[in-house]
Amino acid sequence: MKSSRFNFRIYLLLLVFLPNFLKAQNKELVVSVPSIDEILKIDGVGDEIAWNKARWTSDFWMWRPTDTLKANKQTRFKILRDDFNLYFLVEALVDGTNFTTPSLKRDFDSFGADYLTLLFDTFSDATNAFSFSTNPLGVKADALISGGNQNFRTDRNIAWDTKWNVETQVDKEKYTAEFKIPLSAFFYDHNTNYWRFNIIRRNTQGNEHSVWIRTPQNQTIGNLAFMGKIVFETPLNKAKNPIALIPFITSAAFKDYTVDESSISTAVGGDAKIPIGNALNLDLTLNPDFSQVEVDDQVVNLTRFAISLPEKRQFFTQNDDLFKDFGADREVIPFFSRRIGVAEDLNGNTIENRIIAGARLSGKLNSNLRLGFLNVLTDADEKNEIASNINTVFTLRQKVFNRSNISFFFIDRRTTEEFDFISENEKKNSVTGIEYNLASADSKWIGRAFLHKSFTEGLNGDDLISGLRLGRNTLNHRLEMEVIHGGEDFRSDLGFFRRTGFLKLSPEYTYRIYPKNPNVNSIEFTQRNFFVFNPTIDYKLTDRWLMTSIQKRYLNNTNLQFQFTLRYEYLTDGFDPTRSDDGLKLPSNFGYQFSDFEISYRSDRRKRFNYNTQISFGSFYNGTKFTIENEFNWRKQPIFNASMLVNYNGIRLPKPYSSRDIWLISPKFDFTFSKTLFWTTFIQYNTQGDNFGVNSRFQWRFAPLSDLFLVYTDNYISSDNFSPRYRSFNLKFTYWLNL
Repeated sequence: MKSSRFNFRIYLLLLVFLPNFLKAQNKELVVSVPSIDEILKIDGVGDEIAWNKARWTSDFWMWRPTDTLKANKQTRFKILRDDFNLYFLVEALVDGTNFTTPSLKRDFDSFGADYLTLLFDTFSDATNAFSFSTNPLGVKADALISGGNQNFRTDRNIAWDTKWNVETQVDKEKYTAEFKIPLSAFFYDHNTNYWRFNIIRRNTQGNEHSVWIRTPQNQTIGNLAFMGKIVFETPLNKAKNPIALIPFITSAAFKDYTVDESSISTAVGGDAKIPIGNALNLDLTLNPDFSQVEVDDQVVNLTRFAISLPEKRQFFTQNDDLFKDFGADREVIPFFSRRIGVAEDLNGNTIENRIIAGARLSGKLNSNLRLGFLNVLTDADEKNEIASNINTVFTLRQKVFNRSNISFFFIDRRTTEEFDFISENEKKNSVTGIEYNLASADSKWIGRAFLHKSFTEGLNGDDLISGLRLGRNTLNHRLEMEVIHGGEDFRSDLGFFRRTGFLKLSPEYTYRIYPKNPNVNSIEFTQRNFFVFNPTIDYKLTDRWLMTSIQKRYLNNTNLQFQFTLRYEYLTDGFDPTRSDDGLKLPSNFGYQFSDFEISYRSDRRKRFNYNTQISFGSFYNGTKFTIENEFNWRKQPIFNASMLVNYNGIRLPKPYSSRDIWLISPKFDFTFSKTLFWTTFIQYNTQGDNFGVNSRFQWRFAPLSDLFLVYTDNYISSDNFSPRYRSFNLKFTYWLNL
């Protein structure tokens, strides 16, 4: 325990005294926002006289293929406001109308597509922002941004929805987008007269990303370190965010063929969103139903560890960075919301554990301090020996320096009453921790130092986890080092962690070059390693990965990568990598060294037909493994998208150990008949999970953020002549009402 505390002090000193005061290299650009009294018609034309009060702003920079030139096809914008709304008029120059617009569904996928995105940092913390996007067809997408938008994949919460309007007009030389965004859609400090702001654009015809504020191409486009300002000519009023009530009614018919049981049920529940002041929001849920949520993607697991699947339930995803952004990805996440409302039956199958009610308070206490509080009550399922639990999370996050912060959290899970099937050490578990997150003003330095401690009855040994991650990212070089020390007795019942009792070192280095080649954007050489030692057996090396890769990015959006991996694993417990029902486990207390070579290619996503393929072959423990992973996509834009995932793993181990051919085949069909009518069917065949599943969902958005869902789910046991496992039909009606 003393060692972990000492390590954390060292980690914290290293981060605090690194350059925290680096200034972004851009000269700050400012746009004035005039106030109007007129009512503007949102039609994508922008011909009202009031628009003459605002001035055009332009001079967009490329982000890719180069960050040193102005955009070939420029974008310009105007901004107005009245007492209740912000108005944006954006003109984007184009070469014709051959846009890439795959879908009419809200929160469309922007990868490989044309889009415009407005980013608003309303508290000027360069960490959190509101995002509003559209495309030439006027489809909406909105999101909450966290983490400074340094990682486009993890720092965008697209589950957040709010009411706003946009319309577009298209001709051969440009398309125009006219936005009307209510001020009630934002949380902000009314005592300041400016917000940090940026616009980013994707132009697929010219294969060009552009941005108003110049951003280095080694950083994520839309990184909140690089923003200008919009300055309001008259002060903003206090936010008058409405109270939103979202009641639902659902009816379901279910049959479990394994026990020959059928049921028909009806449920009523709902959510409420209650604003508190200008920057806090209280979310309440009663008897929530998540039947409209997309089914989880099936995965093949060839590792000896559990795999975490992403959270898709809206109640848990809004402002989720305040709750989930702790610890170290993959190794230790103290709070993982899928632990709530999801459990295992006596046979180890994943089942829903009903949530009775929940509350979440999140937002800003002031410009620099954020608060998160979550409390959820789950129901007991005594037939499956699942207790009723109170689940609580409390977090505080204080901004320091330019973009860094210090965070504190407390997590608690405890049973609501005595259950005879629950042991003493299963009745309750708590975890608390403190973290320092580094983000320099120019986003070149990032890092994290953390110390977590758990409290579990009967576990009184080393129950601490401490870690340090420090990275520097420049145009040609990216260097990162991570060190984590985990105690053997650390537990987090509401978290996700792959192992306990370990010391992990993870150095990584990438060198980028940008050749003067009309077809190539960049070439990256990466060396990624990690070493894991077990303190309980004299710090014996249990895992070693040495990964060398070369990635070539072409200007036409294709990618080619070669990777060689050399691995060593020491098994402290027996393990069958095929996960066969009758498979013999590889023996414990023995080390295996093996390697593989992988080649992968990603085609141009702008094309109607595109694909992603990976092929690898090499030794695998005491045998061999051959893997092919393919994803094929075809669209008839914007109304139809079809995809097919075909993965194969051929594992050959010497007898008496198991050899196995593992297939994962997943076709998906997505119809977007209009901006309000959608139908998605997802089929999954997984031989490792012995499952063939069908999920088909019809959605009618009959009013803003109000839906009618019809969901059909069917599952079969693939190894038993596709005998049925369970089947359900669910009809759900939900309505969003602002008071």
